[in-house]
Order: sequence, then structure tokens, then C-alpha cells
Amino acid sequence: MTVYAAGAVLWRIENNSLKVALVHRGRYDDWSWAKGKVDPGETLPETAVREIREETGLKVKLGVPLGIQRYLLPNKNLKEVHYWAAKVTDKSLATSNFEPNEEVAEVVWFTVSAASKRLTYSHDHEQLDQLVALHKKGMLDTVPLIILRHAKARSRATWKDGESSRPLLTEGNAQAEALPKLLKAFGAKAVFSSPWTRCLSTIAPYAQRTKVKVKTRPEFTEAANAKKPNATKNALEAIVALGKPAVICTHRPVLPTILESLEVSANKALKIKLHLTAALKPGSFTVVHMSRKQQIVDVELHSPLVRKKK
Repeated sequence: MTVYAAGAVLWRIENNSLKVALVHRGRYDDWSWAKGKVDPGETLPETAVREIREETGLKVKLGVPLGIQRYLLPNKNLKEVHYWAAKVTDKSLATSNFEPNEEVAEVVWFTVSAASKRLTYSHDHEQLDQLVALHKKGMLDTVPLIILRHAKARSRATWKDGESSRPLLTEGNAQAEALPKLLKAFGAKAVFSSPWTRCLSTIAPYAQRTKVKVKTRPEFTEAANAKKPNATKNALEAIVALGKPAVICTHRPVLPTILESLEVSANKALKIKLHLTAALKPGSFTVVHMSRKQQIVDVELHSPLVRKKK
């Protein structure tokens, strides 16, 4: 049996120095990263954000992934912990509602060297080393660009009223309703979409719950992309240039054009990850983590976990 968990290395810059937060569990007298087990019906990013909030009182958005730890528990079950970097803003720090409890006795900020000495478990050094390496390259402070394929829609063969109005299926609506918590883990503050019905219906729940206005871009429709792919690339580049966390909801036939535009900012290994986007399933998305210099740092794919109705 595998026990899944998720967490993050919380970081911030103080007086030009990189600092990280460790949690001290009084019960075990150990120092480690904020993390916890997946609850039923949760995705890993959702778990990471929730556990950080519960253990540290901090509201964060996930940054670049920092790998996976795998180790055996005393009962011989395998534990798999997924980690991300998570920048802690001044606002988040000021509004933290942390209070010592039975699980976490204290949350303390350390310099990298002090944290390295304080960490109880050797495997936790892997995430610290990755974090420091990214910081030295100027690639730790990232901005997410989320490429979302619209949720499951009615088939073309069964819809006779034109492509622009083809609606989502019941399954697609369920996917759309499951997306907000997962998308919120990455904190998209700008929402762009093809103006076609199936895209707008997919992104609507997220926009409503985050109170962000959806900005339609006809360049992300299938028809416009087929006629003028360079216009689609220009629209994408304009969004990237904003330097803000953003989500773009579009169609499967548009994905290759988007990938062609993005791959110029990726190395060979990341191009391989990036090209998995071409096979995104309905309702799934790719998170492209970009540095402040608009270089791709990492790429990850996620799908909503649709909660079954009781």
C-alpha cells in the first residue's frame, strides 16, 4: 500500500538572504517541511495548500515542483510525498493565524545553512538543495502559465448548431466544477478564454469563485487558429509578457500552436514535458512555470478529481 502526501518548502527573501520555514513537531521532536496526507477526494496540489494552511497558518500558492520523496514507513507501507516550492508573501506572513497545537509546536524561519543543520531527516535535504540551486540560477521566483483544455463536450456529430455553441456534457460540467480548488492551488489571477461556449463553461466556476473577470480572446478558438496561427502565438506572447499568473482555456487543435510558441523558452528535457500537453485530456491542464525572465523552469500536468455524488 502507498500512502500519498504533499507539502512545500516555504521560502522568502529577507535582507537579501534566502530563508525557509521549518515546522517543529513536539510529539516527535523533529524538524521538517510542512506536509500532510491526502484527504479523500483531494488532488496532490490541493493537499499541499491545505496542509500548509493547517500546519503553519499561511496561505500560499504553489510554485515550481521540487520532486518526490519515497520511503518506507515503520509498518512497511511506502510513503510518497510530493513537494513544491511556495513563496510566502509579506501579506501572507502578516495574516498568518498559526497557533501551536498537538501536531505542530512552532514554525521557524531559518537561513539555508541553519535549516540544513536543523533538518531531522536526511531525505529533506533533497528539496533544500533543489530550492537553493533554483535560487542561484534566478529561477526560484516563478510565474505560472496554465494551459487548460476545455472539459468534456458534446460530440461534433450530435451537435448541429455550430461549433461556437457546442456545450459541455454532464461529465464536462462535473469536471468544470472540480477545477476551481485545483486551479486555485497555483493562484491564476488573470483568466483568458476562447469565447466558444464549451471553453467559457469550463472556466466559469473558477472565475466566479475567485471573482476574476474572464477575458475572451478569439485567437484561441479552433477556427481563428486554423486561419491565422501567428495571431494565436501573438495573443499567447502578450499574456506571457504580462508577467502575471494566468490561465488560458482553449481547444485541443490549438494546443500545438501554443506549444510551438512556448518551446523556444524551454531546454530539451522541458520540451519533452511540454509536448505532453498536446495529449491533454478534456478538463486537464498544464502548468508552465516561467522565470521572471520568461524562461520555462518546469512543466507539470494535472487533471481534476471529480467527486462522485452520493
